[in-house]
Amino acid sequence: MPIALPTILAGVNQTIMLALSMVVIGGMIGAGGLGEIVLSSITQLQIGMGFESGLAVVILAIYLDRVTQTLASIRKGR
Repeated sequence: MPIALPTILAGVNQTIMLALSMVVIGGMIGAGGLGEIVLSSITQLQIGMGFESGLAVVILAIYLDRVTQTLASIRKGR
């Protein structure tokens, strides 16, 4: 298990990134959250609000990516 942990954490990282890429699609089917804000802003031509909420999704993705990469590197012993 300790040898496989970096690979497992890489899979968790990719799963998080995939989930965040589906945020707007989830908003289309009524899931709520940031995706709904992005979608409603774009459909109502509120470009500023759409940009802000889209940027929030990107910042969240970057933050979670860095956290999971740090966890993987700690587990490797670096």
